[in-house]
Amino acid sequence: MIKVTVFRDNNQIKAFELSGHAESGPYGYDLVCAGVSAVSFGAVNAVLTLCETDLEIEQGSTGGYLHVTLPDALDNKVMEKAQTLFEGMIISLETIEREYDQFITIESK
Repeated sequence: MIKVTVFRDNNQIKAFELSGHAESGPYGYDLVCAGVSAVSFGAVNAVLTLCETDLEIEQGSTGGYLHVTLPDALDNKVMEKAQTLFEGMIISLETIEREYDQFITIESK
């Protein structure tokens, strides 16, 4: 199962973590894993590019783990843009969860 944890402070996303494997299909054909990977890496790349900011990124060497933290000192306009992009990511992940809840779970802390 993929576990998504979103860390919030004052309703703003400060970090998120993805861990585990969906195992919804054979290696290379796991649609849940592919969808979660595409959505999460797309959002991270969008924030890196469009917000022109560095993120603290930790990845597992064999996959199955991603932890991303936003820097504390971000300009309000940049933070607003990053929040919009990451909230869009959460909405997309929730859409996957609605259809495949036996393979993915999302929680906020």
